[in-house]
Amino acid sequence: MREDPALLARLRAGDEAAFADVVRSWSPAMLRVARAHVRTHASAEEVVQEAWIGVLRSLDGFEGRASLRTWVFRILLHTARRRGRVEHGAPDRGPTVDPARFRDDGDPEYPGHWRDEAAPADWGPEPALLAAEFRAELGRALAGLPERQRAVVELRDVHGLDAEEVCALLALTPANQRVLLHRGRARLRAALEAVTVA
Repeated sequence: MREDPALLARLRAGDEAAFADVVRSWSPAMLRVARAHVRTHASAEEVVQEAWIGVLRSLDGFEGRASLRTWVFRILLHTARRRGRVEHGAPDRGPTVDPARFRDDGDPEYPGHWRDEAAPADWGPEPALLAAEFRAELGRALAGLPERQRAVVELRDVHGLDAEEVCALLALTPANQRVLLHRGRARLRAALEAVTVA
C-alpha cells in the first residue's frame, strides 16, 4: 500500500477502514521481521499485535521525520527486541553452489566455468511457473531456508522492501544483507532447478 499524504490524517481521525487497510498491507512483512527476532511464530504474531497497539497509542506523537511505514516498523523492532529472544542461528558457511558443478582450475579450455552437465537449468518465466504445484514447491523451498535468509528473501522479493529498510529492520550490515539474499536466492534456485529437471 502506498502512503498518501492524507493517510496519516485519516488514521489520526480514527478512520477504521484506513487502519484496516494498513494493517492488512503491512502485517505480513511485520510478521516476517518479528519472526526473525523471536523464537516462535506465535510469539511473532503477538509482537505484531502489540506493535499495532503501540502504533495506535503513539499515533498523535508521530512527527513525520521518517515515513509512516518506517516509524511503524521501528515500533515493531523495539517490541520484538524487548520481547526477548533474538534468533542466533549457526552462521551459514560453505559455498553457495556445489564446487563439483565447476570445472577444475587446471581445465585447459574453461577453468572455473560451469561443467556442461552441471550448468544451471533455464527455469525462467514460463507456464510451469504459474502452476499450483510449482508455487507449492516454491513455498516449501522458501520455508526450508534458514530463518535469516528466509526473512531477507521474503522482505526483499515478496514484500518489496529495499535493502536499506531490510538492514535497519533486521539489524544487518549491507554486506550481510547481500550475502543472506544471495545465499537464499541460490538455495531457492537450486530447489526450483530440481523441480524443473525432474
